[in-house]
Amino acid sequence: MPGTPAVHAFDLTGDELCLDFANTVEDRPRRRMEYLRSWADLVDWGLQAGPLSRSQALALRRTAGRDPAAAERAFQEALALRETIFRVFEATAAGHAPAGEDLAALNEAFAAAMRHARVERKGGAFAWGWQDGEPSFGRLLWPVARSAAELLVAPACGDVRQCASDTCSWLFLDGSPRRMRRWCSMKTCGNRAKVRRFYARQRASARRKPTSR
Repeated sequence: MPGTPAVHAFDLTGDELCLDFANTVEDRPRRRMEYLRSWADLVDWGLQAGPLSRSQALALRRTAGRDPAAAERAFQEALALRETIFRVFEATAAGHAPAGEDLAALNEAFAAAMRHARVERKGGAFAWGWQDGEPSFGRLLWPVARSAAELLVAPACGDVRQCASDTCSWLFLDGSPRRMRRWCSMKTCGNRAKVRRFYARQRASARRKPTSR
């Protein structure tokens, strides 16, 4: 529709739901770009990243329209969980133990989420699911909290990395054969690093050239 603002296409290169959620802001602590500026942005992310179906997203938007104050409180809780997840996995990526208060906050979010979890039979197999019912503002974050808790106790936690760029703080799961991935994305940070190295070599070469008299 004319006049409808474009929906941001979120970058989902973290390879884990919780890491993609942590990566919804660029370049901490300077926060050059915040991609979650409202409850509507959060719902858009949930729809793109997978925690929400279209019908669930629509139901949450309608519920937020009826109770914007509750939606705003839920939005602030979501941002707090995002920063907790970021700090937890930033620490593990650096080989450090997460702060006790961050682990406690993650455990609290995980426990709240699992109160709504259930096992479902899908296509002849069993899978995790969530309780149906009235749209809950917390519905979007339940899979995120579970993703963070499951990753933290999995062997793959040792493969969590932080982008090597000095202007990026994004986290990702390194699934490369030799576990030597350095960049959140070669198309962005990796390519910019290559360009910087190229021009640095050019400048160094120019300085070494003898000047003509």
